[in-house]
Amino acid sequence: MEQSILTAVFLPLALAFIMMGMGLTLRIDDFSRVFKAPKAITIGLVAQLVLLPIAGFGLVKLFGLTGGLAVGLMILAACPGGPTSNLVSHLAKGDLALSISLTAVSSIVTIATIPLIVNLSIGYFGEEGSVMLPVMQTIIQIMGVTIVPVSIGMFIRSRNPRLTKMAERPVKFASALFFTLIMVAAIVKERDQLVEFMILTGPAALSLNVLTMGIGYGLAMLFALPVRQRLSITVESGIQNGTMGIMIAATLLQNSVATIPIAIYSLLMFVTVTIVIVIGNKLVK
Repeated sequence: MEQSILTAVFLPLALAFIMMGMGLTLRIDDFSRVFKAPKAITIGLVAQLVLLPIAGFGLVKLFGLTGGLAVGLMILAACPGGPTSNLVSHLAKGDLALSISLTAVSSIVTIATIPLIVNLSIGYFGEEGSVMLPVMQTIIQIMGVTIVPVSIGMFIRSRNPRLTKMAERPVKFASALFFTLIMVAAIVKERDQLVEFMILTGPAALSLNVLTMGIGYGLAMLFALPVRQRLSITVESGIQNGTMGIMIAATLLQNSVATIPIAIYSLLMFVTVTIVIVIGNKLVK
């Protein structure tokens, strides 16, 4: 996939804007909760950072995905939950503070784990000649579109909470619009093979979503966490940052095929999260 204005400029800028929007919802206290409630945070991080990539690898092998499609699913499994997971947790009546804390902490940790997992995946599944991610350069690039804009958003909130409150709804709308445009662009790029790719990757993408949500809820229930925390861990485990995944595949790897599982996952995800929201509203009165 050749570099274009979309993948080289618009996509990273769109992701940075979305992450800045997430920063507008964060405070320093959201990070300190890691130490105040280590049990729930630890369970959520283990589900996201350890079990999710393992589940992704198992599903790639189970469904026989190869090359760019396999790498794309592993990129998705390596990405943390984004602002979407926080919104879904809120709508499902989960523990929003826990959801935000998990997103914030995992976004920092995965700066290092994403290039590691993606490079291992390329080495294992990638075709000959696949582009490997330079680790330090990738870490810097991911920081540039995640940590920096999140920090800017947090700074704006700390300086002018009133402005932040006024900007919250427009920023969420713009973020949703950017996400939709990015997903549509990824699908249009491979539209001639879309049906084939849906057949090939749809079951694996849906299985990743359902399986990881099940793992998250099962772990939270095993360790006797409250219902609202179970819901947040379920959502954080099963909803990944598709925008970041597409940015890594399209911009850093320049591999349009790898974007397809991520785009299809992002479509199917809205079906399952609707079910989670309905269940959450029935469980939490």
